[in-house]
Amino acid sequence: MVAIEPIPSPKLPSGYLEAKHRWQIRIAEQLGGDDIRVNRSGIGVKAIYGPEDWDSSRYMAELGFPGEAPSTRGSYASMHRGRPWSPRLVVGLGVPQDYNKRMRDLYALGLTGLFVAPCNSHMRGYDGDEVERELLGTCGTLIATSQDMAACLEGLPFEKESVSLGDTAPYTLAAMYLKVAKDQAIPWDTLSGTTNQSDYLSHYAALSMFYRLALPGQKRVLLDHIEFMNRHVPKWNPLSVVGQHVQQAGATPAQAMGIAISSAIQYASDLLERGNAPDDFLPRFSFFFDVSISFFEEIAKFRAGRRIWNRITQERFDAKDPRSQKFRFHAQTSGADLTRQHPLNNVARVTVQAMAGIFGGLQSLHTDSFDEAISSPSEAAVRIAVATGNILREEAHLDDVIDPLGGSYYLEALTNEMEDEILSVIDAIDKQGGMYQAVQNGFVQTMIGKSAMAFQEKLESKEQIIVGVNGYLDQEGGDIGIPPLVRPEPKKIDAYLTGLAAFKANRDQHQVRQALDAIARAFDSEAENTFGKIVEAVDAGATHGEICATVRGAVGFGEPLVVI
Repeated sequence: MVAIEPIPSPKLPSGYLEAKHRWQIRIAEQLGGDDIRVNRSGIGVKAIYGPEDWDSSRYMAELGFPGEAPSTRGSYASMHRGRPWSPRLVVGLGVPQDYNKRMRDLYALGLTGLFVAPCNSHMRGYDGDEVERELLGTCGTLIATSQDMAACLEGLPFEKESVSLGDTAPYTLAAMYLKVAKDQAIPWDTLSGTTNQSDYLSHYAALSMFYRLALPGQKRVLLDHIEFMNRHVPKWNPLSVVGQHVQQAGATPAQAMGIAISSAIQYASDLLERGNAPDDFLPRFSFFFDVSISFFEEIAKFRAGRRIWNRITQERFDAKDPRSQKFRFHAQTSGADLTRQHPLNNVARVTVQAMAGIFGGLQSLHTDSFDEAISSPSEAAVRIAVATGNILREEAHLDDVIDPLGGSYYLEALTNEMEDEILSVIDAIDKQGGMYQAVQNGFVQTMIGKSAMAFQEKLESKEQIIVGVNGYLDQEGGDIGIPPLVRPEPKKIDAYLTGLAAFKANRDQHQVRQALDAIARAFDSEAENTFGKIVEAVDAGATHGEICATVRGAVGFGEPLVVI
């Protein structure tokens, strides 16, 4: 792929060059020499931008209108004017009943999207009775059975709202969710939501805790999951391509976008090899990004990524359906920018990040709680996070105008430069043989590591200041008003483990064993859909840990890849 060909500079306004020359003399006198600034993606930022950087003759080629090619200004015609971004939060603490209570409270405050974040024991592939008791429920909700999922969702409008599941391969949360819907006679074709952690390549590149299975096994289960959900749950997004992990691990914003799009290219290519038509699966692709505090850079990242994806779907995959060309994404304000020192400062950081995501054209937004650098969010901090989004919409009226910064000389020039940087990342990964090979041989991990080191060096040299960390230090402290770390109540954990033991004891053990054996056999046959067998196993009463152990036995355990 190549970037849009540059258009010759326009005729400049009368007197422009003379005025600019006078200004250049004055600013050189005031700054006393060169004032070189570079954003996180390595792009030089000038002190001022004008018509020589971008002009309106490029409008149709580079901007157009929202909902139409090249999609720079938004994926939908009305954007936030017609449908405000969906507010979401990661809610995960303690036992399912704790999750349910907090979600009910947040719905009363205006939250409209459900996000299920399971305990880290779950993310590693185990039931609560397989890990150290002290770890349970400290960073997510304990979910091992469909009974747990039902308790999480009790009384919540999950059949009407979009649900986001923090669900990695082999996607047992999705299977439990379908079981709950089946038990309540809710048709699967009415359900909407996202398998939020289905992008296994991002895990291998940047989030080692999540790769429970060997790389080839991850690939098999994901493709089976996508095909199953597209067939039986047509409103569901079975693939969420995650740029968040790599950016939080140290990738620059441009690299994170390029890596995410390369992952999407890989998944689309894999599905095409299986005989799927592009317009059958691309409409259900979604993306998930980090939003750092580098305000204009993040806005440009999203605008450039949207434009690139619009072209890729048509040029590489010959997609005809306009829905296939839409770059639908969720964004989360960056926890990597939040600090343990003086955490109340994080309220300001989250607000700036959220504004960047909104101006960048996201579809849903997670505003971090100010204490997320310390622990799972406290109830008080969560309320502030929800209120932040509400204030930006209701009081600041950020949903009034579509792409309000569009046409800015700076933003348009930066969007074009970000596009070039993103395309260079995609091209480098293409030369490795695609994202799968680039992750397998450590190319992507090396890229991320070098960027992380370069940013760390900027912090140590104080070229980059983090308020309260390496600059503007408060000698008095700064922890006033910070709630203490909240841990799950021991009695609740005890009751949960007792209930889990009872669940396992009271099942039809023969039926469970048969269902788990069917999963193992499915991996020996290309004709079988392995995720379909996982759905059947959950229906039979198999637990998350039992299913993960069975799949590991069939495909192998995920191991760190060697970085070269």
